[in-house]
Amino acid sequence: MKILLSGANGFLGKAMQTAWRDHHEIVTLGRGGNAMIVCDLSRQVPVLPVVDMVVHAAGKAHVVPKTTAERDDFFSVNVQGTKNLLQALENNRSPEKFIFISTVSVYGLNEGINISETAPLLAEDPYGQSKIEAEKLVADWCTKRNIKFYILRVPLIAGKDAPGNLGAMIKGIKNGRYLSIGKSAAKKSIVLADDLARFLPGLQGQPGIYNLTDGYHPSFGELEHYIASFYNKKKHFSLPLPLAKMLGIAGDLIGTKFPVNSARLKKITSTLTFDDSKARKELQWHSHEILKAWTFE
Repeated sequence: MKILLSGANGFLGKAMQTAWRDHHEIVTLGRGGNAMIVCDLSRQVPVLPVVDMVVHAAGKAHVVPKTTAERDDFFSVNVQGTKNLLQALENNRSPEKFIFISTVSVYGLNEGINISETAPLLAEDPYGQSKIEAEKLVADWCTKRNIKFYILRVPLIAGKDAPGNLGAMIKGIKNGRYLSIGKSAAKKSIVLADDLARFLPGLQGQPGIYNLTDGYHPSFGELEHYIASFYNKKKHFSLPLPLAKMLGIAGDLIGTKFPVNSARLKKITSTLTFDDSKARKELQWHSHEILKAWTFE
């Protein structure tokens, strides 16, 4: 199978290349690095070869915008970038399948249990809003052309050299500079990059929108213990929740220079999990539990 992969130089893109390179022909598209097609999708419409499947994994995430320009950049990359990719495909023979890597951030929730694909899209942040717009572009374009499309909403992605909050947690625990909050009982949905990568080439089933998770949803405490055990680190200090709340209020007053505020604290200490039973039933999605299969090096 010949696969076009956008976002090839990103964390997930690299995992996909590793999983596919021995069995499929991969056409990589990225802003630089070793990409076969070097293109900034937010500004350019690339010239593409004919492929069997497109996996659109390029996107902007893991940044909290501090300026209007940084906010607008989410829409340039995630929305205009998707438009330009679809325009490039319009100029070519259509692929059989289009897979779009989206995010559970489209739901706009900070807490909840087993959120399904039928939940309303309430995102107010630029990341979630831009992904909602991109999802609609993909669904409309593929429906009009009778192309199978799969919009996969993923939570935190774990794997070697994980970015974002997971990467910061690993670094903090490894360096002995990590603080737990209260009992660390809040649960979060996570998915393994390797599971996602191995799943995509053979993806079959009813086109549509699907959540993907590891099916276990570990607590912060379980994640902390798992990482600390891997690096043979002693138990880290736990900050009592009342004290953490006081620091959150201080952060509200001080502003962005302070490492925590009430909103961020609420997010850290609240359970947020997603239901992927639809994918397990209709797509035969199978996954490993994070706490049994996640490796860091």
